[in-house]
Amino acid sequence: MRKEDCFYLGKIVSKYSFKGELLAKLDTDEPELYENLESVFVLLPGDNLVPFFIDKCRLHKSNLLRIDFEEVKNEAAADGVMGCELYLPLSFLPKLEGNKFYFHEVIGFSMHDGVHGNIGTITGVNDTTAQALFEVEKQGKQLLIPITDEVVTKVDRNHKTIFVNTPEGLIDLYLGKG
Repeated sequence: MRKEDCFYLGKIVSKYSFKGELLAKLDTDEPELYENLESVFVLLPGDNLVPFFIDKCRLHKSNLLRIDFEEVKNEAAADGVMGCELYLPLSFLPKLEGNKFYFHEVIGFSMHDGVHGNIGTITGVNDTTAQALFEVEKQGKQLLIPITDEVVTKVDRNHKTIFVNTPEGLIDLYLGKG
């Protein structure tokens, strides 16, 4: 399994017991969806995604998942996966509808602004800032468009287009008009 075909689920943050149980901090708004997993991919040192099978897992204090892996039955084995990231295949993601979307899903979509028309192609999403931003490329220039409910007016999956109403002056700032 390639990392590109998976989504980040969370990270192993601590040991829970001397029998190798681990706690993973989940990166999700709906941790209950992942309560009864049978397996996950663990990103081991060297960038290798390795499937780990689960004997038992359950939620532990909101967004922590207590995991008992088949392969990890003692502290030494638990130490070997401490801090490792967990991944699941993209097919495990629930389907989103309407104006909700996954960031990876909209890469390559065109962006259409209510005033300026086609303003480019989405090349990425920057979610490391306080406000997530679309990275849009137009005529060799990169535009950063905020991802908010006020800006995104429609997601058209059939035509691979996101419709936006950008704040006044933002597009002109990037494309040097006005």
